[in-house]
Amino acid sequence: MTKAMITRLTRCGAGMLAALTAFALVSCADPDAGRDKIFLDLSYSGNNWQDEAANLALAVANSPEYAGKYVVKKQISGTDIAKQISDLQSMIAAKAKLVVLYPLSPTALSPTIRQGCERGVTFVVYDSTVREPCAYNVAFITGAKTDDPRAAFFGAQTAEALVGLLGGKGKIFMNRGVAGTSTDQVHYDTAKAVFDRSPGITVVSEYYGKWDSAVSQQETAKALAAHPDVDGIWSQDGEVGVVKALQAAGKRIPVTGENGNYFRKMLSQGWPGVSSGSPPAQAGVAMRIGLRVLTEGPDSVPHNIEMPLPWVTTETAKPCPGNEFVGGCNFFPNESDTLVTEIFQRDLLPQSSLAAAKTGQPMQGLAPLGDVSAFAQPEWRRIYTRGRCDSGWKEGDVTGVQEPSGLPGCVQESQ
Repeated sequence: MTKAMITRLTRCGAGMLAALTAFALVSCADPDAGRDKIFLDLSYSGNNWQDEAANLALAVANSPEYAGKYVVKKQISGTDIAKQISDLQSMIAAKAKLVVLYPLSPTALSPTIRQGCERGVTFVVYDSTVREPCAYNVAFITGAKTDDPRAAFFGAQTAEALVGLLGGKGKIFMNRGVAGTSTDQVHYDTAKAVFDRSPGITVVSEYYGKWDSAVSQQETAKALAAHPDVDGIWSQDGEVGVVKALQAAGKRIPVTGENGNYFRKMLSQGWPGVSSGSPPAQAGVAMRIGLRVLTEGPDSVPHNIEMPLPWVTTETAKPCPGNEFVGGCNFFPNESDTLVTEIFQRDLLPQSSLAAAKTGQPMQGLAPLGDVSAFAQPEWRRIYTRGRCDSGWKEGDVTGVQEPSGLPGCVQESQ
């Protein structure tokens, strides 16, 4: 072999080595190369409901069926709408394919979401809702009771339950959620409509517990100091704190609230009340909806999906012997007081688990999402989530198809 040939081979080898080194550096610099990006955006963290919801969404996205196709990133935007808008803009710039989020406002995010949709991003929001038409809403706020599909709205149904528990008369508190969210507003409006129709009911105190047990306990204690003769309390999430404030004051009065573990434990021991409200399972369902859109297209699911409204009473509250809802049980006596119990949904999230809700452990054996048309929101409740009625519908009082009858909604123009 001549000296020239040796020199040529040496240069060739050096070039190949340089190319391989560059390739390796690129691979090391971008371990997510070749996978589409999914973002999960929370409004805040540290609240059991928010953490469980986020964990269930991550458990779906990181399941074996999807782990090799997508890289999933979690973002906590806090309670600042401007920051959530900025975070969404960054996700769009990062070429996200799917954003699943808890929105802080039904309207403020619309321009940013619309911009993302125009760039090919799919947005699915859960629990709270947005009015931007291109986004998908997965929420329970207008949903009906599982045992009575006509009985719609958490706010209205729990208000009617409290009126019944009080025999139609008494002084009550209203413990609200996070101001400015569509969830709080719909709950409050539909509950207040029921109380306003009940001449024997007087609302003596309204306060924002911010869907937080500690804050709710503090605010309830303040209200009790001013109104020790209260007869009942209507509460959104944070009812565990409401009950503890009542216990500290030596009072045992009817409470309607959401799905806190301790609340259901107290119901099972005879406390008068109703446990209903928001299932953290919504976030896992929202992730499943988004993944369905990515694989089967934008028309493969309805844009407005209602989660059924759970309903547990003093008579039906029952502890679970293990980690599943079996035999009619509905809370976990060995878990924390503030664990939110509704982590399962038989039809939309059957592979959920307590481990997935607590840690985000990937769900195993995640069966394909079936037909979800049965969970599409009826047109007459659209105004509560989209702020307007569909084409061919107009605003009016809805009667004959839902209870409570006569609440504002959408009716067909021919009527």
